[in-house]
Formats: sequence, structure tokens, C-alpha cells
Amino acid sequence: MMASANRIAAMVLRYLYLLRGSWARLLELAYWPTVQMIIWGFITQFFLGHSSWVAEAVGVLLAAVLLWDVVFRSQLGVSISFLEEMWSRNLGHLFVSPLRPQEFAAALVSMAFIRTMIGIVPAMLLAIPLYHYSIFSLGLPLIAFFGALMIMGWSLGIAITGLIMRMGLGAESLAWITIFAFAPVSGIYYPIATLPFWLQPIAWATPSAYVFEGMRAVMFEGVFRWDLWAGAMAVNAVYLILAAGFFLLAFRSARQRGLLLQQGE
Repeated sequence: MMASANRIAAMVLRYLYLLRGSWARLLELAYWPTVQMIIWGFITQFFLGHSSWVAEAVGVLLAAVLLWDVVFRSQLGVSISFLEEMWSRNLGHLFVSPLRPQEFAAALVSMAFIRTMIGIVPAMLLAIPLYHYSIFSLGLPLIAFFGALMIMGWSLGIAITGLIMRMGLGAESLAWITIFAFAPVSGIYYPIATLPFWLQPIAWATPSAYVFEGMRAVMFEGVFRWDLWAGAMAVNAVYLILAAGFFLLAFRSARQRGLLLQQGE
């Protein structure tokens, strides 16, 4: 029994060493409960002062959920396509070919668009018979919102792939958890004004905050806020430039250190 206990303790110690050696794994342990608490805390706070909000805006929560899924799926589409290359140890094979890193990034973005359309369109259509709500009732603004959110997802996905390329599969969980760090400050289910005053500038530094404020303006006031859409695209431009620069730097570092040949399961 003592030998068995020692073996169990040794395995537990091994897993503790794994946790200690990866800040991404440690972060993930507390991440989901914290994010859920923050999001639903702000939703509850908003509903307490606006009890008639849901009754006045039929389908607004469905629209928010569907549009947020655009960000999530576009970011995950980039990350998963990249991770599939890492899992199969194919990065080295790809980059001994004439493929350039910017061409690889463009292919990831293109695949993310395809994945997003396959995932989100059926959900949008299914909401019509199930809940008698069509997000297509937003009209042309839906295209503007869709595009802005998709570009945000691409930017985050490209940045995350660069980080995973630099750190290895120990940071793999970032592909799933990073996007949700933006959820509390994106105003998905509540206006940005609901957030504490000190948190609002951080919210306005995200493209999604402009999009969801614009969505509510269309649904409540019947107007398309060009200023909000322009703000979303301006922040998106900054995100995209920073993400592309970081991706190229991470690729150069990984190539110089030989990580492209070592990554994989």
C-alpha cells in the first residue's frame, strides 16, 4: 500500500510540475468561473434597472448571441487550422516549401471564413422556426456588423497562432479561452454604460463594443450608427496590424530557434 501511495503521489507531483511550468494552464483554472461571474453579474445589474428591456426588444439577446458567435468562430477558425498543422507535425514540411508566412496567414483567414459561414448560417436559419426571430431583419447593417466582428476574430486568431508558435502546445488552451476575455467588456448583452466608469475606456478599445452598441441602435432606434461602425473598423485596423506584426515576429523567432521542426504532439 505504501508503494502504491508513493506512485500516486509521484503522478500528482508530475501534474503539479506541469501546472507550475505553464502559466496558461494555471490561468485556465480560474479563468472560466471568473469570466462567467463577471458577465452574469453585469447582466443582472443591468436587468435590475431595466426590467422592461427584454419585453421591448424581442430577439435582442438572440441577435447578440449569434453575432458574438461570429467573433468566436472566426478566431477559432484561424487557431484550429493552425493547431491541426502543429498536431500533425506539419509546420516544418510546409515551410521547406516556397510558402511564405503571410501566405500561410491568408490561408488560415480564408479557412476561418469558410468555417464561420458553415457554423453560423444554420444557427441563424434555425432561430426563425424555433424562436420566430430572424437576424436578417437587421437588413444591410447585419453585413457591416458581420464583417467588423469577423475581422476582429481574424486578428485575435492570428495573434494567438503567433503566441502558440512561439510558446508551443503548452499555450494551446489560449485558442479557446482568449476570446472570452473580451466578452465582459464587449457589451454583448448590456450597454457599455452598464460597466464601471474605469472599465468603459477599455471596452471602447475593442471593436466588438462598437458593433453591439450599433446593433442595439438599429433594434431600438431604427438607425445605423455610422460613427460606431467607423470606430469598430478603425480599432480593427490597429488590431490587424499589430496581430500581423506579432505573427511575423513569432514566425521569425520560431524559425531561428528550430521550433518549426519540433512542434507537435
